[in-house]
Amino acid sequence: MKSAYELAMSRLEKAAPTVSLTEPQKRAIAGVDSKINAKIAEKKMFLEDRVAAAPPEEKEEIRRQLVSELARLEEKREREKEKIRGRS
Repeated sequence: MKSAYELAMSRLEKAAPTVSLTEPQKRAIAGVDSKINAKIAEKKMFLEDRVAAAPPEEKEEIRRQLVSELARLEEKREREKEKIRGRS
């Protein structure tokens, strides 16, 4: 007899089967992660320096810009990964 967990997992596997990635796909995804992580670090350093140097009334706007830029980069990362996986 299967447990509730095993039943749920088998239903999930039927609904959305696991897709195995090839080695070139894995390397491409790792490359995308590396590239986006570098861009994120660059944006954080640039905008955090601006926050430190900005007058108090401008700091919140720069922080909002940082959050927006980070979200945009994360979305770009996911789009590129989906394209590599062949789901676009």
